[in-house]
Amino acid sequence: MFSNFDFDVIQRSWLYLFTTGMKFTLTLTLVAMIGGILFGTVLAMMRLSHNKTISLIATSYVNLIRSVPLVLVIFWFYFLVPYIGAWIIGASQPVQVGAFSSALITFILFEAAYYCEIMRSGIQSIPRGQVSAGYALGMNYWQMMGNVVLPQAFRNMIPILLTQTIVLFQDVSLVYVLGSVPDFVTVASKIAQRDGRLVEMYMFVAVVYFVMSFGLSSLVKKLQQRVAIIR
Repeated sequence: MFSNFDFDVIQRSWLYLFTTGMKFTLTLTLVAMIGGILFGTVLAMMRLSHNKTISLIATSYVNLIRSVPLVLVIFWFYFLVPYIGAWIIGASQPVQVGAFSSALITFILFEAAYYCEIMRSGIQSIPRGQVSAGYALGMNYWQMMGNVVLPQAFRNMIPILLTQTIVLFQDVSLVYVLGSVPDFVTVASKIAQRDGRLVEMYMFVAVVYFVMSFGLSSLVKKLQQRVAIIR
């Protein structure tokens, strides 16, 4: 089966793959995670707000995003946002957003819907007595959330947030469809087409993603057990 397998193409390319492709993938994952968690937290507080209008806006956004395939959202932002931006500012030419900025905005807005549900569950796991105590001390809704509820919710939700980040890391490979973003899969694909070694490169990509995702999942599992013991 592996008689014609060329390991040399992997040996020649692995350093470039990691210093360029994987570096880009990890950077996009990290920045999108931070942005997604921040925006997702705001959405979660909006969903739990007693203001029905605010709650409806956040709920509609989350349900819409979670009902649309990510690859379509990537296409929408990459091809439509420049024209929408030009329409908003009244420019005659499409606004140059750039592949990285487009991908980053896409993942922040998309993943925020999933982080929102995680944060909402974490917020609702805090006993109502603590919420009432915050109000009794004279705090408003946002002060109570920022000082009482969210610190505990973040601690409870760390394992699940990290698990969703691993999913985000895997989803970043979908920017391959843009063709102009130097993520790990795109760089590997260009090397494979250049050297005519599609099987070797794509198998190497699969192994790398499996090892990294499995290793990170194992660490998250250990962290979850540690948090559970402390709790």
